[in-house]
Amino acid sequence: MTGNGERDRGEHDGSDPVTQAERAAAATRRAVAQARIASRLASRSMLARWARALSWLERRGLDENGILLTFAVAVGVASAIGVVLFYRAIDLSYYVFYRWPTQALPQLPLVLYRPLLTAGALAVAHAIWRRAGSGRDGMTVPDVQLSVVRRGGRISSHRAAGRTFASAVTIGGGGSAGSEGPVAVLGATVGSALGRMFRFSAERTTVLVGAGAAAGISAAFNAPLAGAFFALEEILGSLSVSAFPPVVVASVVGAVVSRAAFGNHPAFPIPREYGYTGLVEVLVLFPLLGVLCALMSVLFVRTYFGLGGVAASFIETRPRLAAAMPWASGAIVGLLVLASRGELVGTGHLAISLQAFGRMAWWALLLLAFGKIIVTSLTLQGGGSGGLFTPSLFVGAATGGAMGVVLRTLLPTVPIAPEAFALVGMGAVVGAATGAPLTAILLVFEMTNDYAIVPPLMIAVVVCHVVARRLEPDNLYSGWLRRRGEHIALGADRDVLAGLSVADAYVHDPVIVDEGQRVSGLLQHLGNRDQGVFPVVDGERRLLGVITTADLGVVARSDHALDALVIAADLAQPTETVAPEDSLLNAVRLMGVRGVSALPVVDASTERLVGVVHRGGVLAVYERAVASGLANPGKTRRH
Repeated sequence: MTGNGERDRGEHDGSDPVTQAERAAAATRRAVAQARIASRLASRSMLARWARALSWLERRGLDENGILLTFAVAVGVASAIGVVLFYRAIDLSYYVFYRWPTQALPQLPLVLYRPLLTAGALAVAHAIWRRAGSGRDGMTVPDVQLSVVRRGGRISSHRAAGRTFASAVTIGGGGSAGSEGPVAVLGATVGSALGRMFRFSAERTTVLVGAGAAAGISAAFNAPLAGAFFALEEILGSLSVSAFPPVVVASVVGAVVSRAAFGNHPAFPIPREYGYTGLVEVLVLFPLLGVLCALMSVLFVRTYFGLGGVAASFIETRPRLAAAMPWASGAIVGLLVLASRGELVGTGHLAISLQAFGRMAWWALLLLAFGKIIVTSLTLQGGGSGGLFTPSLFVGAATGGAMGVVLRTLLPTVPIAPEAFALVGMGAVVGAATGAPLTAILLVFEMTNDYAIVPPLMIAVVVCHVVARRLEPDNLYSGWLRRRGEHIALGADRDVLAGLSVADAYVHDPVIVDEGQRVSGLLQHLGNRDQGVFPVVDGERRLLGVITTADLGVVARSDHALDALVIAADLAQPTETVAPEDSLLNAVRLMGVRGVSALPVVDASTERLVGVVHRGGVLAVYERAVASGLANPGKTRRH
């Protein structure tokens, strides 16, 4: 009875553990619901204020471009501040993992604890990212590209923060990684967060993502032009008129804020004296440097992904030893850095002064280039975080410097400066290894502020890029995407384009030209704004060629006597054609190869013209497909 009475009293006063747990759970649910309601109310209040602000701006005549430029300034400031904090985090990490231990343990030889410190840093960085990333990879430059193409510019803020902290620990702790990847992702995340906060469309948000990436690169390298074109070339994949102004503004603002914190000087120390003497170097030696840098960039790409495959296979076959991977990779990196006397890594910046390339032996410089490829691959594939842009600069500088030293020995009568070859080599390897040749050219130019370096730089970068793509289709960014089943080219998802046919996009009733039409009749089409390529057909509608608006302009400037002598068939130029069942990806490739804005569509069975496919039509169909895929995730994916 006593037990039952106590039990009844316990039930009555609510001391039953089950009842208490239920009440606690209910209280938690109420608190969560209240927090969500408060968050929604705050969001609605902010959106209401933003709507009033938009109305105020519209009343003063501020259009779409003005709104984007206003936000571009905010993105540039916030991204640059993030870059400053990121470099402070690198400095803190460097003190914790290197300065403080060397001061606390001065009696021990460096060889005993330097590898252990680097191993510990990679283990900490791996733990940070594993917790922030929830076991997934990403939050890299290719992942930002993917977010622009597939996710409407949506980037996870907490995952980006985790990757940023992990990168700071990796770089400051002695790992070989670049700072440009984290700062580009950080800036892109700022743009994405603002776009989502104010409920911008996917198009506006992606522009802000590009603006943030540009500001991050600009602030890190003190190179506003390179930052802007990096975003347009790599992140957005196009030099669109709508994206150009906000991206440039954000990049300039990022550089201004960065200069206030770091000073107005190049990111890397530039030699006072460098240069080349004549056409022999420009037309012969620098193209040879481009070929050598292409081989080095291919080696970099294959080594990086090769070690990544080995690491993935090791973890898959020995999952219990996965936790030991960062420790083992970090220890090897520490030993190699120690063997190089610290030249392979710095404190988050380029580890070697370009002035040293004129004094070091060629074989030592080549060893540094090979060593940088190995330690970078081990660092990033072994659990560390960071970018690949700065290591590519190092590899290119060491490769170019080695070639310059060799040529100075072989050609004693030619006043060769190895420093010039080092600078050009930086641009060449970066352009080929990352797939951003235009960014590479602008970056080296802004670092030197010397127009004289541009001609050999352009030649070497172009040669390097072409040769490298011949030998290895992937670069360090596209290879990451391809190994995850993603295919992106020119800012578009190749899987979406490959899944759409020409029949979805071509114009069925284009303006066509009869083969016998006279010049006077052709000139009537000169003012056609909707069509720039005019198919020429015979009486059975078989394609003979095309006449472009440029051809019509030439005819218009010629003598009017041509009207009696020339017909459309005489002016028709041969062209590539596509069939209705061909993929839009194939159509875009052919347009790129021919450098045209439209292609005739020919029925394969009848060989007759059925229409014309334009770039604008392809873009419209692609955007509709992507928008449909964003509304219904996975709809446009084929794998």
